[in-house]
Amino acid sequence: MSSTSEPAAVPPRRGRGRPPRGESTDTRDRILTAAREEFSERGYEKTSVRGIAKAAGVDSALVHHYFGTKEQVFEAAIEVAFAPAFNAPGAVADGPLDGVGERLTRFIFGIWENPTTRTPLLAIVRSAVNNDTAAAVFRRLIGAQLLRRVAAQVEREDAELRAELAAAQLVGCAMLRYVIKVEPLASADLEQIVARVAPVVQGHLTAP
Repeated sequence: MSSTSEPAAVPPRRGRGRPPRGESTDTRDRILTAAREEFSERGYEKTSVRGIAKAAGVDSALVHHYFGTKEQVFEAAIEVAFAPAFNAPGAVADGPLDGVGERLTRFIFGIWENPTTRTPLLAIVRSAVNNDTAAAVFRRLIGAQLLRRVAAQVEREDAELRAELAAAQLVGCAMLRYVIKVEPLASADLEQIVARVAPVVQGHLTAP
């Protein structure tokens, strides 16, 4: 009597660059963490998908699988880093309109003062200043996610321009204080800065 043995089960092959089941979330987060560190240390131009993959301990095809191009990886890293800033419209709207300038000023400077959010912000700003592609991603994300939402809280015909002028005021001050580190602004007391800047931001948003 002959017996036939069933062939051993062969696990399905996974395509190059695709993660095993159950690892997708952890792998994606690991890639994003590595990308933020690479962009922070090297800037946009000197960072490569291969370098991000190596830092994350994955194949570069896996980075493409999750995010696509380096530009898309950069944009995803910005979204994570700017997540607190995307809550700004809620913080701005939480109170009377005549105090919107101070609330927005305190919120934005609070993000820069926090070391956890300041490090990726510095990398993003430096990349945007030195590279057109990074700058385009930065503008698109900030315009869609932050400025338009802030403008929606201001009931004026030129609300978008007002929001952009307010943002320019705050970004300019942040650049001088945290990136270029111009004195005495770089070491000035935060309350003194808020007291001087907030009325200007308020004027941009609500003045006739």
